[in-house]
Amino acid sequence: MKNVFKVLRLLVLAGLIVLPKLMAAQPVVVDDVQDNPVPFDGGVSLLVAAAIGYGIKKAHNNKRANQV
Repeated sequence: MKNVFKVLRLLVLAGLIVLPKLMAAQPVVVDDVQDNPVPFDGGVSLLVAAAIGYGIKKAHNNKRANQV
């Protein structure tokens, strides 16, 4: 019975070592040149503008609530 547990432990350990290599999310790229980099500015600019607008709205509402 002890041999069965040893074999089972060995199989589980081998599976845990091999499984992450099989489930890679991105394919391995051999060439280091990035022809098409991802644009970073478009979405971030919209998020910053939305945050500024929301902050102005909250400040205006707080100022109006304190005046009454």
